[in-house]
Amino acid sequence: MEDHLLIFVFIIFIINGFGFMMMGVDKQRAKTKQWRISERSLFLIALLGGALGVFAGLKFFRHKTKKALFLIGLPLIIGIHFMLVILYFL
Repeated sequence: MEDHLLIFVFIIFIINGFGFMMMGVDKQRAKTKQWRISERSLFLIALLGGALGVFAGLKFFRHKTKKALFLIGLPLIIGIHFMLVILYFL
């Protein structure tokens, strides 16, 4: 079981790093008026386990901070993920 937990943590770490990076790339593209990463893609990464990374990117890059969908949706997804992890380990 410990090997599965280690693999799970590693995958979550990678997904969150990718989500953080996506927010940074999208912010840079917004500044230079280039093709953007869709909000759907950002939320898909968040739903797949990268919500903490996307939310950290929101705060760090000050990107999507006026979008209620992100300000409410990401913490909600984070809460759901934490509840699922707690339920799994009970």
